[in-house]
Amino acid sequence: MQKYVIAIDQGTTSSRCIIFDHSGSIVASDQKEHTQIYPKPGWVEHDALEIWNSVLYVIRGALNKTDISLTEIAACGITNQRETTVVWERATGRPIANAIVWQDTRTAGFMNQLAAEGGQDRFREIVGLPTNPYFSGSKIRWLLDNTPGAREKAENGELCFGTIDSWLIWNLTGGPNGGKHVTDVSNASRTFLMNLHTLDWDDSMLKIIGVPRAMLPQIKASSEVYGLISIPELKDIPISGDLGDQQAALFGQTCYTAGEAKNTYGTGCFLLMNTGTEPIQSKNGMLTTLAYKIGKEPAYYALEGSIAITGALVQWMRDNLRMIETSAEIETLANTVEDSGGIYFVPAFSGLFAPYWRSDARGAIVGLTRYINAGHLARAVLEATAYQTAEVLEAMNKDSGVPLTALKVDGGMVHNQLLMQFQSDILGVPVFRPKVAETTALGAAYAAGLAVGFWQQLNDLRENWQIDYCWQPHMNAQTRGKLMAGWKKAVTRTFDWVEE
Repeated sequence: MQKYVIAIDQGTTSSRCIIFDHSGSIVASDQKEHTQIYPKPGWVEHDALEIWNSVLYVIRGALNKTDISLTEIAACGITNQRETTVVWERATGRPIANAIVWQDTRTAGFMNQLAAEGGQDRFREIVGLPTNPYFSGSKIRWLLDNTPGAREKAENGELCFGTIDSWLIWNLTGGPNGGKHVTDVSNASRTFLMNLHTLDWDDSMLKIIGVPRAMLPQIKASSEVYGLISIPELKDIPISGDLGDQQAALFGQTCYTAGEAKNTYGTGCFLLMNTGTEPIQSKNGMLTTLAYKIGKEPAYYALEGSIAITGALVQWMRDNLRMIETSAEIETLANTVEDSGGIYFVPAFSGLFAPYWRSDARGAIVGLTRYINAGHLARAVLEATAYQTAEVLEAMNKDSGVPLTALKVDGGMVHNQLLMQFQSDILGVPVFRPKVAETTALGAAYAAGLAVGFWQQLNDLRENWQIDYCWQPHMNAQTRGKLMAGWKKAVTRTFDWVEE
């Protein structure tokens, strides 16, 4: 009797394996961090082999915590940090260089040049994205141009490109010995190379960015059987779910109706709103992205607002300033003061993402006086996440014409009461945290389970969703307006810092 689905959640800072039962509850999990590599300012890399080994480690770890037999596991789903770019040799499985992480800005010059020739939105109609170094396409180009012999090998079909999902699926299904080279629509829509309408690689974009088609994975639905796992721990279990992490969270939060939205509070913040089966082109700095595609059914689209630095700002307080010893301590420190003392912290460490898309911006703390202490700084760090979310939602409401009535939240920071209350206050709507906060992994499990009939339909998943906590807004409109105006003023102070 099949009772469980396994999800592999490969994130920016760690890999996790979570085993879910039919009700969407967690049975067992394991987690392992991996190394962040910063070779130069603005450069961020990962070792793809270290990531693969960490995934093997957490699969074993999660299975070792239970007495589940292989026959009880219905399927395996994957969700991943998006845009992070791996290029490897088809014959050996060896990466040609470190993976270039989504946060990396080394290709800003090339992307700015493209934008100068026709505006930042010149490719939006095709790919739904602004011209920005965030996406995978320019990262692939950089690896091919800066690794001796790589471009020629790529054109000959000797190299594979993949975002982390492709890299893992290829390795899990045999690697050099018949591994499946695939990705899903949600991940492919983040490469700057997939046509939003045909759901295939776009030849005009491949030519402009300089990426050979021969190295690209096949684009599949988010929920279908891609192949069988070959590693002993999960031998012959189907891999049947694949979603980029933010789309997986939208799916796990059961936002299956146009107008439903979720925000994930992780290293960065990612707000997605389901817009139905037609793409909506944003006029307010949002991304148009694929939400998911179930088997042969039509694809669903989403508007997305991406914020680069949220949880990472708390880590920075911990690791660089050493003002706290653990990330959880930030709330205790922030609670030592009534408010932020009039300061704002704009964490544009690697530029600003939505709705500004300014790679020339850098971080700033504004409004400093002698009165300010560590508590005010801690509070400003938390409030920065809520302000950035509010700006993204404001832009999203303009694009969609659908005013938000509530926000579903997930991710590591949703257990921070102070942040979540301030988020509800600054938005003026209720904020809901679900019982299972691991919605990213849950979304991957749902996609995998649907493909093999473990769950029959979306309504089965909706019935699993339950509220754990709800924050109601208490702030008056006048205070809200004043605080937001101050934030917007602070943001403008970060512009034009880097002269490209």
